[in-house]
Amino acid sequence: MSEHSHSATDTRIAEIVNGNQVVLFMKGTPLFPQCGFSSRAIAILEHLGVEYASVDVLQDMEIRQGIKSFSDWPTIPQLYIGGEFVGGSDIMMEMFEAGELQQMVEGLKQAG
Repeated sequence: MSEHSHSATDTRIAEIVNGNQVVLFMKGTPLFPQCGFSSRAIAILEHLGVEYASVDVLQDMEIRQGIKSFSDWPTIPQLYIGGEFVGGSDIMMEMFEAGELQQMVEGLKQAG
């Protein structure tokens, strides 16, 4: 995790990430994703049957910019599981196909 100045936005993002076992920062909402990548990310999470929180970055420009530096990842959506940055929709898809995402989610259920 890169050390960066803790702005109010970073603090908010950290609270969201640490306050939810699974959280997706996305464009739009789970019911109305606003981009194909967010839509694919939601489809993967729905298929896993995992409870997750979502944050619509289009509603909050500070979060939209802040999440990119927070994770040191340039694109949205971004998935966090157990407080750890997992990746965007391409990485989610690769991990899902390899069975790794399922293992992460199962690990949460056992820990919870």
